Parts: sequence; C-alpha cells; structure tokens
Amino acid sequence: MTIKERLSALRALMRENHLEAFIFPSTDPHNGEYVPDHWKGREWISGFNGSAGTAVVTLDAAALWTDSRYFIAAEQQLAGTGFLLMKERISGTPTIDEWIAAQLSGKGSCDIGIDGMCCSASFVKGLQKALSAHGDYTLFTEMDPLDHIWTDRPPVPTHPVEIHPLEYAGESAVEKLARIREVMASHHTDSMLVTMLDDIAWTLNLRGSDVHCNPVFVSYLLITKDDAVLFVNPEKVTTEVAAYLKDIAVRVDDYDMVRYTLTQLREGTIWLDPNRVNDMLFHAPECQVLPETSPIPAMKAIKNETEIEGYRRAMLRDGIAMVKFLSWLKPAVEGGGETEVSIDRRLTALRAEQPLFKGISFDTIAGYGYHGAIVHYEPTEETDIPLQNKSFLLLDSGAQYLDGTTDITRTIALGPLTEKEKHVYTLVLKGHIQLQMLKFPKGACGSQLDAIARHDLWAEGYNFLHGTGHGVGSYLNVHEGPHQIRMEWWPAPLLPGMTVTDEPGIYIEGEFGVRLENTLLITPYMKTQFGEFLQFETLTLCPIDMTPVILSMLTPQEKAWLNDYHQRVYDKISPFLSEEECDWLRSATKKIC
Repeated sequence: MTIKERLSALRALMRENHLEAFIFPSTDPHNGEYVPDHWKGREWISGFNGSAGTAVVTLDAAALWTDSRYFIAAEQQLAGTGFLLMKERISGTPTIDEWIAAQLSGKGSCDIGIDGMCCSASFVKGLQKALSAHGDYTLFTEMDPLDHIWTDRPPVPTHPVEIHPLEYAGESAVEKLARIREVMASHHTDSMLVTMLDDIAWTLNLRGSDVHCNPVFVSYLLITKDDAVLFVNPEKVTTEVAAYLKDIAVRVDDYDMVRYTLTQLREGTIWLDPNRVNDMLFHAPECQVLPETSPIPAMKAIKNETEIEGYRRAMLRDGIAMVKFLSWLKPAVEGGGETEVSIDRRLTALRAEQPLFKGISFDTIAGYGYHGAIVHYEPTEETDIPLQNKSFLLLDSGAQYLDGTTDITRTIALGPLTEKEKHVYTLVLKGHIQLQMLKFPKGACGSQLDAIARHDLWAEGYNFLHGTGHGVGSYLNVHEGPHQIRMEWWPAPLLPGMTVTDEPGIYIEGEFGVRLENTLLITPYMKTQFGEFLQFETLTLCPIDMTPVILSMLTPQEKAWLNDYHQRVYDKISPFLSEEECDWLRSATKKIC
C-alpha cells in the first residue's frame, strides 16, 4: 500500500466509527522513544521514520509535527504523501489542537481518535484540555485502527530474556526492589506499575533484544509490598530466567493480563506515573491512584561504582575501535570507493572486534558534506553518496557493551576546507570544551548549564535547536533521563554518578554540519561554605580533529584542556595499537602551543 492508499483505508474506518480525526504519536504502550516494529504506526501511516513526531489525519487533510532534528529529513520523506510538515517550536506553526480545531471548524461536536494504549495518561489529559478550549471535541481512546488496516503488521517480538550479570550491574535486583519499596512506603502506596522497558530491565537486572539497538524486552512490572509480577510473553522466559525470577520473588504472568489484573485492584493505593503509564492502563484500577513521577529513572540515572568502572572499560574499548577507524579513514577516502554506508560498516566491524560488544547503540549518523546538515541523517542505499577529499564528514555513532553504552560524535575534515567551515568548527569546539571545563553547584539543572555551550555560538548569531546533552544508560538505552542539558526548562537536578553527553553543533542547510560529542560523568569537585560543587569527567577517549581549528580563536584555557585531553587519549589508547596506528594517534594528539 502507498501512503495515500493507507490514508484512504484509515479514512474509511474513521467514517465507520464516526471519527473526524485520528492522532498517531510515536510511542508504544511503554512510552518508548525507540519502539518495536509492531508499534511503528506513525511511521507506517505517514512514511516519516524519525524517532519523534506526531501524525494527525482528518477526513480531508493530514499533518505531521516533529522537531528540528528532523525538519530536512521529514520534508523529503513526506513529499507527495499528502502530509503537511509542521515544524515544532518554530514561530507560526500551529499546535496539534489548533490545527485540528481549524480543520474541524463549523462541524460542531466531534469525536477524535487516539489509541489509549500508545500514549501516556498525561498526554491524553493535556490534549483533551487543549481541544476542549476550542469546542466540543472528545478524545475516543478505545480503538487501534492499525489492527484493522495494517494487513502485514509485524508481530510483537518474542526474543528471549537474558540475565544481566551482577558483575556488570553492581547491585542485585533484590536490593533494587527493596529500595523501590522503601520509596513506595514513604508515599503510603501498596503497589506500583512499571511500564518503561529500560526501567524494568534495570530493576530486575534483565536484558533483551526486542527493540532495535536497545537491550530491553516487552513487558510490564507490578511491584507490591511483598512480591512482584512480571507480565511478559511466556515464550520469552527461559528455564534459567524462570529460576532466577523465582529466586528474587518475582512471579510471571502473561503480557496481555496486565489490564485485567489492574481492574481487580479495588483496595489500597497504586503508584502510576501519568507521564509514563499509558492512558488505558492508568484508568484501569478501581483503587486509589497516586499520580506522581516514578522514582526509578532517578535511581537508574545515578551509576554505582561497578557501572562507572564498566563505563571506563567500555569507553576504552570503544576508543580503540574509533582510533583504528580514524587512522584508516583518510587514506581510504583518498584511495576512492568509500561511501557513507561503507564507512559505517567498517566502524561497526571494528567495534565488533572488541570484547563484550553486543551491537550498536543507535543507527550510525554518517553525513558527508550537505548530509551533515541533516541533524539525524542515517545513510541508506538510496541516499548513500561517495566521500571525497574535501569538506566534512559528521559521524555520530555508539555501541552497546555488556559493561556500558557509548555515544560519540566526531566531525572530520576529509580535505581542504573553506574559512567558513573552519570558523564554524572552531565555534562548536569552543562550546564543547567550555561545558566540559565547567564547575557548578550540586543540584543545578541542565537548563542552567546549557548556555555555556552556546555562548560563543550565540555571540555570532548561530544556534542549534536540539538538546546539548542527554543521559546514557548502562548497557541500556542510549537516551536516558530524567536529566538533560537543553535550552528549554528542564528542572531535573544534575548529581554525582550521572552520565551525560556534551554535543553542541551548527548546521548550515545545503552545505555542511558540525557536531562534537563526548560522554561525561558527573563527579564531586569541592565543598565550601557555599555548598557542594561538581565537575565533569570526560569518559570518551578519542582524538578531536585539529585540522579545521583556527587556533587564534581558542583561549589559553581551551588549548590547555585540549592538550590534557589528547595526552590522556594517547596514554590510554596507544598500548593497544599497531605501530602504524600509534604513529597516527601521536600526530592526532600532539600538543598545540
């Protein structure tokens, strides 16, 4: 079916059910950023495959909202589909409720569909409130139209669940459950439903392969005062995992039984996070509900000593693979025949040679030249272009290791550059370094630090609309909260033990893009009469390309940081390299005056 044929089938179903519009968010029943193919309904109906976006279809119009990371890609993918692109946070772009109200103006009372299993309770509540301000609009949440019109819909994955060894987790599932129950007791709750897949994997020290690049498995977890129930497809539970779950007092029930089980809760209080629990399950219990933020993401975000040491080992192995790749890259490009796709394969193969490698942590962004300006560009056989001895290659990649997750971006000069390219690169580098040098009070949030990375960009009228940094999981999802570093207000405090990325960038549409990213660990700095202060430890070990740098633009402190960082990279990585690779690294990390 073409996109237009899919829209026709959807509209026929909408007419049968007296719906004037239908909304497709990007999420699944677990509010995931990355979702199994079974729940990629927004992508199926619109053709847009970015990780964030919302599609809305009326009986005679369609539109898709997404953020700045995907403006260029979405415009290309939506061309000819009948969908209008709505650029979020851009002046003049209507909100979803405003656009729906404009499309349905004059129709009186209207029902609008949305699958209540695939959107959070808070999203539904907020959208209903916004729609009601425009007229008599009611959200109908009981239907999944894709069950009727997506004839070759992929099944829910059934890959086996695996135990994540204590030597990498650093804390037993019994200890984690005890900590969670302490918080539940302090809030006078009898039970808590955990729906986010990475929260469940972390709590139980289990991993899976149900979501591309993310080692999680489709399930729900109901924690009570005395026991817990894991709702999961029984096919996924091996004999070993079943014995393990019995040992930690976790019962197993069928995945599809979760809603019925919740409807049987008629006494006591259940803790349901309205931002994480889908709308259908949120309203299932008949007992009292505590609608507050789950404590698990904040627990998960602070890494224990075992996880921190695991990160350091994983970053070392990842750095070895990156240096081997970078020392190979330019001669290979000069030899001809290399493309965005081929260098992605080369880098993945080098990572796969490293111990404890489990796969990539997200699809590699390898954008050469003008493709680098597409913030989340992922090369395909259709878009692949050859690399030449000029301009930039923007390479954003990462890996999953049993002891850690990596995320790194380097922008590499493949040949002669323009003065504009050099100037932009140096501005990004300055912001990248300034953030890593920062000392800040314990409990400050990422929004209060964000301007440090943008200061020099703003001074020359440049900006980027994506976040500056995100948390990273420990052999879990590469994007992890609750903390972030970004312009928009994000009050989650930054605390010792958290990991976070530092990735400012500038993107010149149709020309080139520059982004530099390291993964950092928040550590104590000092205590004074004014309180505790924190700093960043740079975990990523990989040289930064100095070829494009205009040294006169750097401060003495920025130069000193680069020299210290590159010396550490050389000291850590060089023992694992061949003589030729070591010579390359020595040159790539040489001191600047």
